[in-house]
Amino acid sequence: MSSLVGTRRSHAPGTVTSGKAAGRPLGSTRPSRTVRRQPSAPVEPHGLPTEIQRNRLLSAAIRSLDEVGYANASVAHITSRAHVSRRTFYELFATREECMRAVFEDVLALIEGELAGAELGGLPWRERVRLGLWTILSFCEREPMMARVCVVHSLQGDAKLLARREALLARLAAILDDGRGESPGAARATPLTAEGLVGAALSILYSRLLRERQQPLTDLLGELMGLIVLPYLGAGTATRERARPVPAPVSLPGSSRRGDERFAADPLEDISIRLTYRTMRVLECVAAQPGASNRQLGALAGVPDQGQMSKLLSRLERLRLLENTREAGARGEANVWRLTARGLQVTQTIGLDTGVRQ
Repeated sequence: MSSLVGTRRSHAPGTVTSGKAAGRPLGSTRPSRTVRRQPSAPVEPHGLPTEIQRNRLLSAAIRSLDEVGYANASVAHITSRAHVSRRTFYELFATREECMRAVFEDVLALIEGELAGAELGGLPWRERVRLGLWTILSFCEREPMMARVCVVHSLQGDAKLLARREALLARLAAILDDGRGESPGAARATPLTAEGLVGAALSILYSRLLRERQQPLTDLLGELMGLIVLPYLGAGTATRERARPVPAPVSLPGSSRRGDERFAADPLEDISIRLTYRTMRVLECVAAQPGASNRQLGALAGVPDQGQMSKLLSRLERLRLLENTREAGARGEANVWRLTARGLQVTQTIGLDTGVRQ
């Protein structure tokens, strides 16, 4: 990880910055001309903002990898889990393998963010390696699915992903190879020593991540540090490393739990309809005007046909996203729509601003 040696990337790996993926995906219909969009969030006319669609696909890819493995995590499986069309998938990723590489890079970005938050620069080699290893083990323990993407599933990737993985391991080996300057006896070690240590640690982590009943990965810190420092600082230091207490868990500024929730549990996962632009606009209209009637929501959302509006509201009610709070027995009275707790969570997750509040 580049953060182990005090450098950081200017932007998160795998993010869309240019090319076909950065453009607005195409759709089958256009939203109402009265809709005002935020220029910073390109929106698929029949769907959600591009970056949200991308993150949903990456999240679904991670879960697909964990469920069925790399070979069986097809585009159909990923899009089905993400509730995203195949057309949208191919607007964002040219191939399944490109999507898998993006998953790998995004997970690495999360880990590097935590390493940057650990402020490893300026520490002595031994302490820098120990704190960096602790940070990586903590992440893998907290996010085992993401850890398996990097350690397990990436081994089955295409040539580009394997080359990226090899480059990452070479960077880690170079960090350990700095240990040759730590003592006179360390000069007997060679660059191959560091490569072997990275391979041994990775093999141990690989086997632990595949176990059904997983022991805390942070418990490996002492043994792995003893293994790493042995050829550079001798048996005495290795023994002391094994006996050092494990650090208390800390919440770093770059923690994936606090700083990036792209791959959190998906509140949209079990929704049985495609969340179109119109559907999300109606949900946001209810959020903006709780207690609105069918007719009021139709005017706000740009759906003049009251029959269509009634059907859409009924579907959202069956999905437990909306509730009609009109008093029981109030015949002839207008419906009174509000978001349910689930509807509020979905609306906040999507974060779509259609201009209703303006």
